[in-house]
Parts: sequence; C-alpha cells; structure tokens
Amino acid sequence: MEQQPQLNEHNKQEYPPMHTCEHIVNQTMIRLFGCGRSVSAHIERKKSKLDYRLERQPTDEEAKRLEDAVNEVIGRHLDVTTEFITQEEARGRFDLQRLPDDASQTVRVVKVGDYDECLCIGTHVANTAEIGTFRLISHDWDEAEKRWRIRFKLTAPA
Repeated sequence: MEQQPQLNEHNKQEYPPMHTCEHIVNQTMIRLFGCGRSVSAHIERKKSKLDYRLERQPTDEEAKRLEDAVNEVIGRHLDVTTEFITQEEARGRFDLQRLPDDASQTVRVVKVGDYDECLCIGTHVANTAEIGTFRLISHDWDEAEKRWRIRFKLTAPA
C-alpha cells in the first residue's frame, strides 16, 4: 500500500475553480509577457486579484489578449493532476524561494495538462472544464512599483 506523503498544513480554504484559474493566468502571463508568476495574490470565490512585476504598463489590447488566452486554455478541458517529489528533485525545476523555512522535504506539483506545473498545496478542480469563463474586471498600473494589478472573476461553466 502506497503511503500518502505528509505535507505542511494549509492555512486557508480556496475556491478550487478560482485557484486553478490562478495557475493558468500565471502561466499565460509568463508566456505573453515573459514575467514571473504573480508577486502577490488574493484569491476569493467572487473576485480575485493578482500582481505582476513588468517593465511597462500593458495596453488594453494586451489585457484582452490575456483574457482570451486564459479562456482558450480553460476551453481545452485539461486534466489537473498532482505528483509528489522531493525538494531536491524540485531544485532547478521550480523556484523554491517561496517555500517556508519549515517546508516538508516532500513537495506537491500541480499540473494543468501540459500547460502549467508549479509547487502548490492548494485545492484544485479535476479538469479545467469545471472553471467557467475568466473575465478581467479591471487592471491598473503602478509606475513607481512597476506593478500591474489585474482583478478578475469567473462565471460558472455552462
């Protein structure tokens, strides 16, 4: 019998469709803007926000392209799977800087089809078909911080 790895406790309950969508948005930002994953996230059932460090302010057209690209990925109906690896196996494959100092030696990788993979202990849907439609509510730019904040919501799947 295979034993389930012991991971660190998670301190909040996410809404799985929104949290899984966050993974897709992060990978889409990497692909469209060449930036890293979000530097700050506030993920809630009704609406969420993500902050990204960028060199310049994205245009409204680029924001629309982000929205369209995220919805295209959601529409692929990708399976969301997990695997457990050691921190040593994760080194070089993932950014380990966000791991807490007391993180377990076993970490969980969450994969959204072949589109995204990252270390995560949150809750997710089984398939992107469960997410619904991604809609940007607003976005704004902080020139001093070089930070782009997006706010978004999901509408339930049909």
